[in-house]
Amino acid sequence: MSYPLVTTDWLTQRIDDRNIRIVDIRGHVLPASAPLPHYYNHHADYLEAHIPGAVFIDWVHEITDPADPRHAQIAPPERYAAVMRRNGVSDDTFVVAYDDAGGMFAARLWWSLLYYGHEHAAVLIDGWQRWVAQGLPTDSTIPNYPEGSFQARPQPHLRLTAEDVLAGVGHLNLLDVRTPDEFAGSASRTSRKGHIPTALNLPRAELLDAQGVMLAPDLLRAKFEAAGVHDDGSNTVTYCNGGVSASFALLAMRAAGYKGGAVYDGSWKDWSSDPDKPVESEQPTISQP
Repeated sequence: MSYPLVTTDWLTQRIDDRNIRIVDIRGHVLPASAPLPHYYNHHADYLEAHIPGAVFIDWVHEITDPADPRHAQIAPPERYAAVMRRNGVSDDTFVVAYDDAGGMFAARLWWSLLYYGHEHAAVLIDGWQRWVAQGLPTDSTIPNYPEGSFQARPQPHLRLTAEDVLAGVGHLNLLDVRTPDEFAGSASRTSRKGHIPTALNLPRAELLDAQGVMLAPDLLRAKFEAAGVHDDGSNTVTYCNGGVSASFALLAMRAAGYKGGAVYDGSWKDWSSDPDKPVESEQPTISQP
């Protein structure tokens, strides 16, 4: 399946397909100005009710690298593969992820699967809220699936490092999808403030409609075109604070029809932690159509 989004209608028609693994990855992030910690999972909500057959994956702890001080970095291959296997995911399993945050954490799972060579994945763009609002069935039963055989096969072109980005400043199309305040340097999750030189600000919120759902493909395309994303988007790199919202931006690019693009997984937390990396601030947000 090339289109990375599915709807509640699509999923309800396939809810009993044993080759589909539904993943609940609900959670939230506090604003940069709030006291630490900023990252939370919604496991308690999952235990109370979830889409029937869904497993829960913790975006804060399970698919991240506990040894990395940047915290949200993608888990190394064996750790990541172990999470997928114990949730019954094999190489031919179609994974559908959903959250309650406009697709942000579901997009992170989608990108991480893509990065590890698993293209059979999509995001339930309607999300948990739409599922509940439509009166669709929910469950509190914790499913138990046979162990999967997932193999992690890293795709380096989808995940850039700080050195890749530094070498590409002036050539890469850098999209900072943090808030305008973070981009301008008036707020930050780190001690340094501002943004990577030459980057343009396309906040993740600009990719959502008034209900918090990803915009239609034509509207997304217009947003990205205004940000300088042309051709297949292969020259575009998205970043945020720790790679999560950046993953959503790449998902939105794919939904808009772009085939390329990459995520700077370390994002601002990584870049700003190195005093030798250049920083700019107080630059204008791109004008939106």
